[in-house]
Amino acid sequence: MAKILLVEDNEMNHDMLSRRLTRRGFQVVIAVDGAQGVALALAESPYLILMDMSLPVMDGWEATQRLKTTPETQAIPIIALTAHAMAGDREKAIAAGCDDYDTKPIEFNRLFGKIQILL
Repeated sequence: MAKILLVEDNEMNHDMLSRRLTRRGFQVVIAVDGAQGVALALAESPYLILMDMSLPVMDGWEATQRLKTTPETQAIPIIALTAHAMAGDREKAIAAGCDDYDTKPIEFNRLFGKIQILL
């Protein structure tokens, strides 16, 4: 069973995503801020990380940069999840170290396709 770390501070979003991912056979670990996300990535060694970019304590941009510069976590694929859908936001996420990018509101089948490609 592949483990996914979901870093999301909105309870409704992480509840919906974790239930749907669990139904698809994934084990889901949830972090509610960027600092907790970095700590859980190191402790849990997930196969993939879904990273909200607007987070308390440490935002998703900084958390991603830390994960991608840490030898133990740099190879873990990260998909940015963001409500920011302006021109250049995808490029900014990729430059921060994300392997892919998806917008909110989440369209689960599209996101699931991206997860399958990265796994």
